Amino acid sequence: MELQLALDLVDIPGAKEVVAEVAEHVDIVEIGTPVVINEGLRAVKEIKEAFPTLRVLADLKIMDAGGYEVMKASEAGADIITVLAVSDDSTIKGAVAEARKHNRKIMVDMINVKDIEGRAKEIDAFGVDYICVHSGYDHQADGKNSFEELRAIKRVVKHAKTAIAGGIKLSTPPEVVQAGPDLVIVGGGITGQVNKKETAAAMKNMVRQA
Repeated sequence: MELQLALDLVDIPGAKEVVAEVAEHVDIVEIGTPVVINEGLRAVKEIKEAFPTLRVLADLKIMDAGGYEVMKASEAGADIITVLAVSDDSTIKGAVAEARKHNRKIMVDMINVKDIEGRAKEIDAFGVDYICVHSGYDHQADGKNSFEELRAIKRVVKHAKTAIAGGIKLSTPPEVVQAGPDLVIVGGGITGQVNKKETAAAMKNMVRQA
């Protein structure tokens, strides 16, 4: 089980500062959608150059033009790129095909999918690398979490790795570990803490024991 740090509400200097503090305890750094909107793919490029030993995920949430957007993210240095599960099958397949050309990986975000098991089974057949259940900010405000959805996709996914994101904090990893994802994605549960390094170390210790 690996740990991904999600950076959503920072600029590039702020992102570098946070990553420098916690780098030894995380496996993947996610350049979140708000950062990409504000800073562009330059944010991916600069974080990858500053921390070359870490994998960098570009959370583009691709909905169309999958191949082209994956190509541009790959050129910027992204190791993993996200595509929305609610996009057309051809978009996901195009993203996978382009990722293979550049030795990159595709994560499919299941946010707002109604038939979690059915869609996960379909997407798993497309050759994606990760399938991620995700309680977004708006979902979290309504008290939703993704643990049931994780258990649902674990029942049907045979090839891709599974991931969970959204509202995960130090108080929640016991549930996460029990559900058994391959990747745990934490944003504010680390970045919102006073001692980010200590929190990241504690989170990593919990997922490492799974």
